[in-house]
Amino acid sequence: MKSRFRIATLGQLNPCLRFVKIGLIRTSIFTFSVLGSFVCFLPLDAASQSITDLDQSLRIEAIAVTITNPSADLALNERLKDLVRRSLGIFPTDYYDKTVVDFGLSAARRNAQITEITHDIDFGPSGGVIVNVSVTLGDGAVAAKPSGILTRGGKGDFPVLYQGNGTHFRIKLEALGMLYSNNNAWYGQPDQMLAGNPLVAGETAGSGLSGWGEGFAHAGLYGITPVSKSVYAYGGLSAIVSGSAGQELFTDKTRGHLGIEDAYVGVVGGTTTDKGNRFVINASVGRKKFSISDGFLIANTAANGQDRAGLQSNPRWAADLLALVQVKYNNTLIEVFHLDPDELPVIDTKTRFYGVNVETRLRDQLNLGFTYLKVGRSNFAYYSLTDSFTRSGLNVYDGRFRWQPKPTGRSGPFLIGEAAFQSNPRFDMAAYAVQGEAGWAFAKLAWSPTVSYRYAKFSGDDPDTERFERWDPLLSGGNGEQWVQGINHFKVFQNSNLISHRFQGRLRPKPRIELVPQVWLFRAPSTLNLGGNPALSILTSKNLGVEANLTVKYFLSRNAFIQGHVAMTSPGTAVDGALGPTTSSWVSAMVFLRYAF
Repeated sequence: MKSRFRIATLGQLNPCLRFVKIGLIRTSIFTFSVLGSFVCFLPLDAASQSITDLDQSLRIEAIAVTITNPSADLALNERLKDLVRRSLGIFPTDYYDKTVVDFGLSAARRNAQITEITHDIDFGPSGGVIVNVSVTLGDGAVAAKPSGILTRGGKGDFPVLYQGNGTHFRIKLEALGMLYSNNNAWYGQPDQMLAGNPLVAGETAGSGLSGWGEGFAHAGLYGITPVSKSVYAYGGLSAIVSGSAGQELFTDKTRGHLGIEDAYVGVVGGTTTDKGNRFVINASVGRKKFSISDGFLIANTAANGQDRAGLQSNPRWAADLLALVQVKYNNTLIEVFHLDPDELPVIDTKTRFYGVNVETRLRDQLNLGFTYLKVGRSNFAYYSLTDSFTRSGLNVYDGRFRWQPKPTGRSGPFLIGEAAFQSNPRFDMAAYAVQGEAGWAFAKLAWSPTVSYRYAKFSGDDPDTERFERWDPLLSGGNGEQWVQGINHFKVFQNSNLISHRFQGRLRPKPRIELVPQVWLFRAPSTLNLGGNPALSILTSKNLGVEANLTVKYFLSRNAFIQGHVAMTSPGTAVDGALGPTTSSWVSAMVFLRYAF
């Protein structure tokens, strides 16, 4: 193969790049001259990461159903527990969504022997949650009476408007306030790191100490009602108001924004055979959040920041349009989807995704998944030293597994692996990403520690081939325990041309308190980094840096949640070589309080 790095000349390079000669090895710094070019390296949620969102990002590790006043008939108790599980329609490895759980419990409440049913969550040992369902039995003569604000229950039933005979209408209210501070953001070099960035307005965080506050309020109405014995119609409508004030990463402008979040309708139905096999089909369309597995491919389907504010609290999740059909048979789920993410207008790439996702669980120990994803249209740009391409036509093939032989609450190992490949029929592309994680839960030790190591690699473009090999991160992300790789480092280097080593612990001093320390080592597979931050387009080294951070999470109550972090990131020789010798370690700290009904 001919070397694209050797044969490239200034005349051959894409005209959207201008070059400044620096030296023999570090040949260029790339600066984008037009706004449209910036989308080639700016992710959907530029420089932000999702906090732990209790309704969006926590994997269900176990579901525990408890009858508070069990009957003397043990067989009856077991039948009712099974009824509750079938009505919930959720399984371990699903992602927790409070509204979905409430909908499922409303179906179980139709049984005449159940008078009350509630749920709560605790931290699980491997980063997810345990859903605890409490059931109160009645005399079995009649079903529970309707309840809610619109009945005689009055204000005491808030936030439920009406609940009875399978119908459930509720108000969703949540609010969050956050304080965030940085010392030497952007390694103290914001002028280089943010040159040409369309999100910059006014003074940005940079050298020295800076900070800001932000928050949001989310309010909506969600409901489900039976249209037949086994078919339910449901929907949701909500809005978010968000605001930011202070010296943020991109601006010191005070901003506020009000916009629609969820706006969807759906229908779900199913049956259970005499042999106990469960079949469920669920179809929905509208503005709605969507993720695949733990966010390796798709997590952040809406953008925050800029005029929308909420850069770090990340309040918006709903795509502009999601059309989704889910078919579940016992422990196997098949999803067919069309996705139009809600991008920031200033960097809207007009990308449309569609595909199929399959998940299955074998013997309660092994979870397998496969995804095929296609990009129908997109203005998102890829750049090599000799040409440019768009994302349109991209094919993605992804396979994954999770093996955890011991049930939740027991000591034992777990293994996680994933591999994905990208190609494009419109040009020669072959990119890949792999990850593997091994860990052990020590359930009987003090604070029930879990320790793990994860290796992940996202390919970079090799200048010695004519093929394009840089991995497209798509909508990867989530929170700092998913695919936001480094609290500070993620803001500089996205999930492309990246090798990461993550050493992580989980400590639970109490069931509702969790400490998550992490140490990260970052490297680049290729010194050619076109498509990343322009200041780091050509690297003189593969050493990107290290980060150490600590996240603290605390369920104050069923409704209140506190999370905070402190992180320090030191630049590697690759960053020093690109930005100069005056770079500084980046330190950040954050705390937020979230209250939700």
